Amino acid sequence: MNQYPPPSPRAINPATYGVRPAPALVQQLLIGAFGWMFAGLLLTAGVSFVVSTSAAITQGVVSLWLPLLIGLFALAMVIQAAINRVSPLVSLLLFFVYAAMMGLTIGVIVQIYTTESVAAAFLSSAGMFGGAAAYGAITKRDLSSIGGIMVMALIGLIVAMVVNFFLQSTQVGWIISIIGVLLFVGLTAWDVQRITTGQYAAMVRSAERASVLAALHLYLDFVNLFLFLLQLFGSRR
Repeated sequence: MNQYPPPSPRAINPATYGVRPAPALVQQLLIGAFGWMFAGLLLTAGVSFVVSTSAAITQGVVSLWLPLLIGLFALAMVIQAAINRVSPLVSLLLFFVYAAMMGLTIGVIVQIYTTESVAAAFLSSAGMFGGAAAYGAITKRDLSSIGGIMVMALIGLIVAMVVNFFLQSTQVGWIISIIGVLLFVGLTAWDVQRITTGQYAAMVRSAERASVLAALHLYLDFVNLFLFLLQLFGSRR
């Protein structure tokens, strides 16, 4: 479920040149990014609830599982690739389509686990996400130096997950989940710092587009953190 579209490690970082965005712009970007992220999560939760309460919809999603996963991966990449070619409204609509599609898959996944496990994983991921986001916003340390490392680690993690899909090794899956949790905690802090330093705005040269792109990344950070924690500590039905 790691459809995280990694940005180029060579993306412009204004802080490198001693330039920081105005506080008003930072506030606008943070409100926009987190606002759209939470809206996407609410949509995902709503779709997941509908799927989990309908056996017919669940069966339909399961029958289209592989095309749905491929579609999620492709759409995440399309949103990032087209962010400068389409209007912010179109990008936002694509983001909500992505969130709804993600809700279909999560609606099936959560049925495997007990309600208590799902709630515990959600609360844990919310706490870890909030802590990492706060760190990324207030730390004076430049996290861009480890950004490229995390992007490469993410690619390796995706490859390992594909391999383990065929191996079906419980031990390997457990290790992947631990690495996944640590990785997405780090990516959350990095993404928030890139918002506050104006890197997203510099990448797309538009506050509206930057808010959508950052919202997508933060959304993926939270969802993947939740799914990895659920795999680690969730009790199956």
